[in-house]
Amino acid sequence: MWTTVYVAPSKETAEQIKNILMQEGFLVKMQPLTKSTRDEEFYEVMVPEAEAVDAQDTLISRGIE
Repeated sequence: MWTTVYVAPSKETAEQIKNILMQEGFLVKMQPLTKSTRDEEFYEVMVPEAEAVDAQDTLISRGIE
């Protein structure tokens, strides 16, 4: 099962987070969330449930919250 570890406000930001996690050896996927009323599109960055805590720790250690 996949667990969301980050919700990004743009596709570009989601790609950056995905790349950081992949460089650290995590299996990562992302998917768009529903569009907001202001034409913004948010993305979920997800990892396998067993790796979620480690992935979040990695993001926090890089100053990404």
